[in-house]
Amino acid sequence: MTVDPITFAVVKSGFDSIVDDMAYTVIRIARSEIVKDVMDFSAALCDADGQMVAQAKTIALHLGAVPEAIAEVIAKFGDDLHEGDAVIINDPYHGGMHLPDIFMFVPIFHDGRRRAFAVVICHQTDVGGRVPGSNASDSTEIYQEGLRIPPLKLFERGVVNRTLEEMIKINVRVPDRVWGDIRSQYAACQVGQRGLEKLIDRYGADAIAGYMQELIQYAERLTREEIRRWPKGTYHFLDHIDDDGFTDTPIPIKVAITVREDSLLVDYTGSSPQVRAALNSTRSYTQSCTYLSVRCVLPRDVPNNVGVFRCIEIKVPEGSILDPRLPGATAARALTGYRVFDAMLGALAQIVPDRVPAAGEGGNSVICISGLKPDRRPFIIVDMICGAWGGRPDQDGVEAITNPSQNLSNMPVEIMEAEHPVRVEEYALVEDSGGAGKWRGGLGIKRSYRLLAPEAVLQLRSDRVKFRPYGLAGGQPGGASHNELAVGDEVRQLPGKVTMTLVADNVIRHRQAGGGGFGRPRERDPELIREDVIDGKISRACAVRDYGVVIDAAGRIDVEATRTARRGLPA
Repeated sequence: MTVDPITFAVVKSGFDSIVDDMAYTVIRIARSEIVKDVMDFSAALCDADGQMVAQAKTIALHLGAVPEAIAEVIAKFGDDLHEGDAVIINDPYHGGMHLPDIFMFVPIFHDGRRRAFAVVICHQTDVGGRVPGSNASDSTEIYQEGLRIPPLKLFERGVVNRTLEEMIKINVRVPDRVWGDIRSQYAACQVGQRGLEKLIDRYGADAIAGYMQELIQYAERLTREEIRRWPKGTYHFLDHIDDDGFTDTPIPIKVAITVREDSLLVDYTGSSPQVRAALNSTRSYTQSCTYLSVRCVLPRDVPNNVGVFRCIEIKVPEGSILDPRLPGATAARALTGYRVFDAMLGALAQIVPDRVPAAGEGGNSVICISGLKPDRRPFIIVDMICGAWGGRPDQDGVEAITNPSQNLSNMPVEIMEAEHPVRVEEYALVEDSGGAGKWRGGLGIKRSYRLLAPEAVLQLRSDRVKFRPYGLAGGQPGGASHNELAVGDEVRQLPGKVTMTLVADNVIRHRQAGGGGFGRPRERDPELIREDVIDGKISRACAVRDYGVVIDAAGRIDVEATRTARRGLPA
C-alpha cells in the first residue's frame, strides 16, 4: 500500500487514543484499590496476528509479555475465535507472568474477518491460594499460589461462561472486587473495539491493517537506526537480590549486552538458578523487562510496539530464576524483574551514559495485610510503595514516584483507612537516604501501619537491605531499606521478605531504599546542598560527611569550615 505520512500520523495518534481510553475505562469501573488507585493494570492493541501495535500509558512491564500470552491463545483457539469472545489467561506456564495478573484478549472483527485484539491486564486483589492476596514470596510451588487459568473463553459470542465465572468467584476471598475488576477489563476491551471500528469506518479495514504493519516496521526502523550509532562490543553488569527469604544467600542477576550492527543480543548466562521461593520470573516477564529497559534509552519518538522487540535477541538459561521450570513459584516475580531492569540499565549506562540514571529504590515494596472485619467480611490491602529514582545525568532523582519500569501510584492514605481496619501513622521521606553525587539520588519513602483488626496476616516483600541501589559516574549508593515490627514498647527488626501473623495494635514500619547518586559528590553545587538541608532532605551531618559542606544554625554555608571539610573528600 501507499503510505500517506499525514494519514499515518493521524492513525498512529488514533491507536494511542484508543488504548488510553481503554485505560481510563478501567480506572472508572474497577472495584479494587490495587487497580483503580495504585493503577496496577495495562492496556494494548494488537493486530489480527497478535502483534502489539500500541500500548497505553500504564504498566509497561506487563506488555512485553503480551506476545507469548497471545500466542498461547491463538495456538489453542486458532480460527475458533468469534465476535463477542473474550479469552482470559493467568498461568505463568501458558504465557502469563504470575497468577494475580489476569490477561483478557478480545478479538475485534469487521465484515466477518478478525482485524485486531483488544488487550487488558489487571493485577487482581486475590486469586486464592494459601495466603490472601496470592502474592507471598515464601510459596514454594505454583500450586500454593492460587487459581491457574490456561487460555479459556470467559465470554463466548457475547455470552458469559457461567461455569468459569463461578469457578473464579468461589476460589477467591473477595469475589465482588475480583469479578468487578474482570468486568472492567471486559468493558475496556469493548471501548477499544468501538474505537477501532470508528477508524475502520473512516479509512477502511485494509488500510488500517496496512498502517498497523507500517507502524510496527517504523518502530523497528527507528530502533535499528539508533542501535547503529551505539559503540559496538559486549557490556556486562551484575546486580543482586538480597536473598530468597529462606536462606541468606544473595541471588545474582547477570547480564551481557552485545551491540551488533543494528540489533542487540542480551544474555543472562550466569544468573541464579531457579530458587525455592516465589521470586522466579517467567521467560515472558524476563523478556518484557528486557524490552522495556532498552526502550527507556531510545528516543521518545520511537513507537511502543513489537517493532522494538524485533531488534533484541534474548538468551535466558532454562531452569534459572529468569526462566523457571514447573512447578516453580512466581508470585513475587516482580522483584526479580526490577533487578533485571537495574542490571540492564547498569549495562546500558556503559553504552549511552548520558541517558541512564543511577539505580532507583529497587522496585516497589509490597505490604499486604489481610484478615476479617468485625462482620467477618474479609479485607485485603495490597499496598505497593513507590519510592525514588536515582540521580540523573543532569538532575537530581525524584521522590515518591513510581519506579521507572512502572506507572504505579502510591495508594492514598485516606482510601486505605476508609476501606480497611488500619491506621497509617507515618508517611514521609527518609532523610539522608538519597545517594550522594553531583546529582543526588531521590529519597526513599517510609510508611507505618497500625492494625485495628483483632488479627491479620502480613506479607512483606522488600529488598535492597544488603545490596543498596548503585550510583553511577562516581555517585554513591542510595540508603538501604529497613523493616520493623513494634509491639507496645518493644521494637524488633524484620527481614526483607516475611509472612507472619499480626494482632491488634501491632505496628509495621517500612523504610524504603533511596536512589543512587550520579556524578562525584564534590561536584555538587553547595547551594543545592544548603537547600536540601533546609528542606530536611539531608542532615547537616550528611552535608559534611558526603559533600564537605558545613551549614550553620541559620541555614547559611560556613565558607571557612567548608573549605576545611572539603580537603578530606576524595578527588
